[in-house]
Amino acid sequence: MKDDLSSLYAYSEWANARVVSALRALPEGDYTREMGGGWPSLRATFVHLASATNAWAKRFTGSDVTKLHTEEELPDLESAVALLAGAEAELAAFVAGLSQEERERTFTWKNLKGEPKTAPFWVVLRHVVNHASYHRGQVSSMVRRLGGKPLPTDMVLWGIEMQSA
Repeated sequence: MKDDLSSLYAYSEWANARVVSALRALPEGDYTREMGGGWPSLRATFVHLASATNAWAKRFTGSDVTKLHTEEELPDLESAVALLAGAEAELAAFVAGLSQEERERTFTWKNLKGEPKTAPFWVVLRHVVNHASYHRGQVSSMVRRLGGKPLPTDMVLWGIEMQSA
């Protein structure tokens, strides 16, 4: 796979799958345990990651998304995983169909306050992966604090696996 936007999204999907594996390995109660810090629990963090990824997938296809899913709407790990998997599939298809011209245009969306925002589309497209990486790091730290074993999600490890495949 060459170094392009589709590769970046493939990496993010791989890394998310590794996070999900680490979460599934924890005792059930650990997913919702309040721990303090930036996000109160693994569930709060992962629901945010899944919901924000989904919001961008919807925005890219023309929907206004000004509200993210709540923990009550995604009460267990598998409901958040399903939302994330659907968003990843939408994003992969969307990104694969983008021309270079489309990637270079500006993109306007409404933020969570309903305010219109505009940025270069290539920046927004990469923001989705960067945002997920940030929250995957938070999840890994929380998993470690709970005595679990987070799986490394370094892009270079993905590259090694892709090279070997």
